[in-house]
Amino acid sequence: MRLRMMMEQDVPGGLRLNTLSGWNQTAADWRRFLENSPRACFVMEHDGKVVGTAATLRYESRFAWIGMVLVDPEYRKQGIGTDLLKKAIDHLDSSGIATMKLDATPQGKPIYTRLGFVEEYEIERWILKREPGATSTAPASTHAALSEMEREQIFSADKEFFGADRSFLLRALCDEAPESATAVWEDGLPQSYAFGRRGLFADHLGPWMARNREAAEKILRGFLAQSSRETLIVDCMKSNCVSVELLGASGFVPSRPLTRMVRGPNAYPGKPDVLCAILGPEFG
Repeated sequence: MRLRMMMEQDVPGGLRLNTLSGWNQTAADWRRFLENSPRACFVMEHDGKVVGTAATLRYESRFAWIGMVLVDPEYRKQGIGTDLLKKAIDHLDSSGIATMKLDATPQGKPIYTRLGFVEEYEIERWILKREPGATSTAPASTHAALSEMEREQIFSADKEFFGADRSFLLRALCDEAPESATAVWEDGLPQSYAFGRRGLFADHLGPWMARNREAAEKILRGFLAQSSRETLIVDCMKSNCVSVELLGASGFVPSRPLTRMVRGPNAYPGKPDVLCAILGPEFG
């Protein structure tokens, strides 16, 4: 076994692991980590094969994100995931990052707790599975692409709600899936906004923010209309009654719980009460 930094040539290995685990990330998602944290992503290698991963992203100097902690099913229960996680934590500690966050599955939560992470709030993954040929027959949304000024307004609002600037990620989502980047405006300000991703097997809505029910519903309806995929995913804030109700009424069903956890001082918690859904457990 060899624990080392992840490199570009390891992307297919990482993609293999998330495919085996039924996760929705693409090669482009892996490259986001490498492009923004080239020395802070790690793999466990055995006989030239990637058998485990852990990736991190730094959001300004406020906090870092840990995600993509994956282990090949044939290599589990050997402590590989824990070793990779400790490596990521040690690297961030040595880089002077006082606060780390992640979204834990029920299986991973006890491990993170032992390493000093505490609960912040609950998230729930909701999934809509549509029958083949039963996707929306309405014309896809034809809203105009967000202008640069509109993007900047949304990025500024998102920094307040998320707790740190992640415009580098949101800008990439705008460029790759412009049809899913949308907002509801009032008096020149975004009352609601959302982004989307074309994942490995499903379209993913998030982040999704709304100040009121009407704006939240408009965003969700637009996402349902523009997506032609049979499977859709939303990682919903469990405490947000409006988004939970809207998802249930649209045919989504809860799939699995996630727990937002934090290690170190939580000086920049953002405003999770305004969020309908997160970007995703790998990015926050």
